[in-house]
Amino acid sequence: MRTSARNMLKGSVESIAIGAVNSEVTLRLGNGVLIYSIITNESVTSLGLAPGREATALIKSSWVILTAADEKIVTSARNRLCGVVTKIDRGAVNAEVVMDLGYDTSFTAIITNESLAMLKLVVGSPACALVKASHVILAIEK
Repeated sequence: MRTSARNMLKGSVESIAIGAVNSEVTLRLGNGVLIYSIITNESVTSLGLAPGREATALIKSSWVILTAADEKIVTSARNRLCGVVTKIDRGAVNAEVVMDLGYDTSFTAIITNESLAMLKLVVGSPACALVKASHVILAIEK
């Protein structure tokens, strides 16, 4: 699978809660971390999603919100992935921040340079990525 989404997390469907229009799909990654995705019921059916089915969560780096790892904030974002900053590429306006999530998986976020300075992130800093469940796209292998 080739995609423009920088973040691809492979896992297995843990559960599906079906609503009137949308479903919440819970994906369990290899390290046990849960990823929550809100997709249409039609997508659940067309992808053939069911507990135990392998799937990949796709998350665009521009949809990620970064926080300091020690922040005690309450947020509506269902997904919180914590790790260590391994790379920062600063551009004129934005910076690409790459984190190691600790299970041979990297995770990328695009944030403003102002946010990078405010968070005081440097290589080696612990950080957490927040992602709304509605920003997680699910894909399957054919």
